[in-house]
Amino acid sequence: MSIPRAADRYDVAILGSGMAGGMLGAVLARNGVKVLILDAGTHPRFAVGESTIPYTSGMARLIGERYGVPELKYLSNFKGTIKKVSPNCGQKQNFGFVYHREGQSQIPEEINQLVVPVVFRTETHLFRQDVDAYLFHLAVKYGAEPRLATRVTDIVVDPDEGAVLRTDRGEEFRADYVVDGSGFRSPLADKFELRETPTRARTHSRCLFTHMIGVRPFDDSPTARRHVHPDPWHHGTLHHVFDGGWLWVIPFDNYPGAPNPLCSVGLTLDPRKFPKGQTPPAEEFAGFLDRFPEIAWQFEGAKAVRPWVSTDRLQYSTKRVVGERYCLTSHAAGFIDALYSRGLANTLAVVNALGWRLIAAAKDGDWSKERFEYVEDLQQGLFDFHDDLVYSSFVGFGDYELWNAVNRTWMLGTMSGNMMVEDAYYRYVESGDPAVFLEGEKYGHPGSPLPISEGFNRLGALTRELCQSVEAGTVKPAAAAGEILEFVRGVDFIAHADKFGLPENHCFAMTKERMEAAEEWSRTIAPADIGPRMINASKGMARAKAEEEAELA
Repeated sequence: MSIPRAADRYDVAILGSGMAGGMLGAVLARNGVKVLILDAGTHPRFAVGESTIPYTSGMARLIGERYGVPELKYLSNFKGTIKKVSPNCGQKQNFGFVYHREGQSQIPEEINQLVVPVVFRTETHLFRQDVDAYLFHLAVKYGAEPRLATRVTDIVVDPDEGAVLRTDRGEEFRADYVVDGSGFRSPLADKFELRETPTRARTHSRCLFTHMIGVRPFDDSPTARRHVHPDPWHHGTLHHVFDGGWLWVIPFDNYPGAPNPLCSVGLTLDPRKFPKGQTPPAEEFAGFLDRFPEIAWQFEGAKAVRPWVSTDRLQYSTKRVVGERYCLTSHAAGFIDALYSRGLANTLAVVNALGWRLIAAAKDGDWSKERFEYVEDLQQGLFDFHDDLVYSSFVGFGDYELWNAVNRTWMLGTMSGNMMVEDAYYRYVESGDPAVFLEGEKYGHPGSPLPISEGFNRLGALTRELCQSVEAGTVKPAAAAGEILEFVRGVDFIAHADKFGLPENHCFAMTKERMEAAEEWSRTIAPADIGPRMINASKGMARAKAEEEAELA
């Protein structure tokens, strides 16, 4: 094979044109980096990971501002997404959880809901085939060179010279650096034997999923009519939870005039309690519904519009993600579970941390492993944090009292992470100083939503430790739940902690009165490293909301 011409050399080669590859490609190309994007598939294509959280949306706006890619900001809110990216997406105004016991009627009080304050933002159910294509085409628009339907068959890395990539088309490309954003079948993970075997993840889950039509809003069911909660289940992501697993319902047709009749449906099970056999996934799903008739109501008459996918154990991890001249990102590096929709949030966190390093390296030629070491720490920290949370949740699914407590650990994390992102965005817009982001890399606890708070990070560890004891049979679920809630009532990093820690408070919506009280707490009682950030975050979200409304009017 001939030596590639100079024109075939790139600063960065990205493997994978999904959300990670498309967004990173757009960021780099917009900032003068010569980028090649390689993917064995084409667009449009099916993908899961369809539900945003406030951290994801805030990070999309932050990356768009920081790297001069305004088109990314449309993904920071529902209205911008359906007007500028794809009307086939759905709205997400809440995170909803309904607890079920097999063979028993659902207890109306055993529900949990966290409502996203509409005054600031509405989250989105992303129709990934449209969103991923949008991001890929955005990268191409800014100058990234695409090679779709092109499988990488070999990668040779020289620490001094860069990488040579060979494809099934007989092509050969050179790049100073390779970013692998492909997925489980990562070429770099295979090449350098990077997978941890067995994985260090404590979580055990497998999944079967598809898109369906005819899924009925759960609010109309006899079960849901007994519920008292702030926001309709159909306005958000609904999680049916039970001992041994959970079921997601993500509608794309839940706003007036929605053109997309589809609903994403996925059943996630602990294979130690629900071993995978030879039953086809459609039959397995039907059998599950037979055991939970109150969930089954929602699927009467529903039909899958694409083949069911049935996985083996979902969890995998990587011994290291950063090497000489390469980095694994997103799902190439590892995966836990779709619970809490953290996959997209983690992807954007890594794009933000990796982007400026690659841009700087393309300018000064320093591709040393040391420059990217924080990305290693960040991705491993994101993996471990999510694993602790999901592992604890699966243990909690076995007992509602414990699940009700573990759910608070998640709530506090998702709200605190959003505060950190919005504070950074506000200060960056005010000052224009990128040191705001570098500051965030120096706190310790990489991967934590709230790295500045020892109390928050102790809460996550405490929750996991107690759930380990419950699983081992040395602590009763009720005792573990009581200890978690007692700790929550005493934390100093969030307003209304005393209310979050009461077991009878299952649902939380930030009313105007509560927001005013939280602002007063931020000004008078909050720790010095928390209060100003809360105020900045509120100001920034209010200003962003006003700007978005004006632009999209």
